[in-house]
Amino acid sequence: MEAFQPRSEKRYVVIVCIPVGEGGQVGGGWGRAHRVAVAEVIGAQVTRWEEHDVAWDEAHDTGTEGAHHARIVRFLKDHEVGAVVVGHMGAGMHHTIQKMGLAVHTGAEGNARDAVVTATQA
Repeated sequence: MEAFQPRSEKRYVVIVCIPVGEGGQVGGGWGRAHRVAVAEVIGAQVTRWEEHDVAWDEAHDTGTEGAHHARIVRFLKDHEVGAVVVGHMGAGMHHTIQKMGLAVHTGAEGNARDAVVTATQA
């Protein structure tokens, strides 16, 4: 009789975007983020973390809401993001991101890296 072989735990790669504030904490609102991180998460481990100065806070009130949303959508597509983790996000942007097929996790707070891992394990 063969020995029992437990199934290996499946490990999924998720690319997550999160606004980052002072000291590596979750930043404020999504559409007015100045800096975001794009993280690669495998299992419960952050395997890549890149921060980008997006200056959405400065661009937020210039031009139309549609142009601002398009700027954010372009960033998410360019970085192959599959999930967004935020403290809060406006209803219009939330709808736009969901239409893209991305997961949206709101209510994040505290350390941004920890928030990314927590959201991907939910």
